[in-house]
Amino acid sequence: MKLNLKRPLAFFDLEATGVNVGVDRMVEIAILKAMPDGTEQMLVKRINPEIPIPLVTSLIHGIYDEDIKDEPVFGQVAQEIADFIGDADLAGYNSNKFDIPMLLEEFLRAGVDIDMSDRKFVDVQNIFHQMEQRTLKAAYKFYCDKDIINAHSAEADIRATYEVLLAQLEKYKDTEFEDKQGKKSIPVQNDVEALHHFTNMNKPVDFAGRLVYNEKGEETINFGKHKGRTVESIFDAEPSYYSWMMQGDFPLFTKKKLEEIWKRWSKKKAELKQAKQQNEVPQRSQPAYEKPKPAKPVTEDMLEQLKMKFGK
Repeated sequence: MKLNLKRPLAFFDLEATGVNVGVDRMVEIAILKAMPDGTEQMLVKRINPEIPIPLVTSLIHGIYDEDIKDEPVFGQVAQEIADFIGDADLAGYNSNKFDIPMLLEEFLRAGVDIDMSDRKFVDVQNIFHQMEQRTLKAAYKFYCDKDIINAHSAEADIRATYEVLLAQLEKYKDTEFEDKQGKKSIPVQNDVEALHHFTNMNKPVDFAGRLVYNEKGEETINFGKHKGRTVESIFDAEPSYYSWMMQGDFPLFTKKKLEEIWKRWSKKKAELKQAKQQNEVPQRSQPAYEKPKPAKPVTEDMLEQLKMKFGK
């Protein structure tokens, strides 16, 4: 099966020093770029994370400090990676929760501000978990009836992810799905926009899931004591919450989106304050009208004084 694409779809997978997006660093990236004409482009890079790789992590992906000590740091290849991705939509396995947030952190640290506003995001794991509920290795066996060779290497994992999506499109093309609200649809279609909507159930604002959109399209907090409240309502009641998050151990992209909301909220507050001040300007009071005093009656003495003054 060939993917029905309007623009490129970049499948990518990261290996890192750990799973903490705000602290850990990338050690390998593999990108398979599926083109609308059916051709494919591949980019694989190993990265020096500039921090030690924990042994427990190296035992999983097979990359040790010695393997990447002479590789470039991310800042040296960031623009090359951004140029390779171009305007492509993004796809991966668990990519919405890990790979995309991790990649964005690396780009922001390197000073490369890649635009995410008009992209579609297809998380193959979300299709799998909603339709079958398993892992990449099991998904590859289930859908493709094959075992992954060199599992946990970025290139092997991302090619398996690509093949799994093609098999999912074939298997579920006419399969009805019922969501938690009882709404029925056929969501797994050979269309990136449809897959984007189906695999982004939580409507994240920042990809790390700290901020999510509610049903009204408003940004809300998705953790802690304020979970479920809109960000702007928290700023109204507790403006210091913004400083707490900006100074806290949150991903850089989360802080970037929070700053955008803060600036928008601050602008609205300033406009409301200005409008209120204009409405409260007191009107200038008109001088009170004074009724003229009645003229005194003319007397003989007054006439005599006038004659003396004017000589008549």
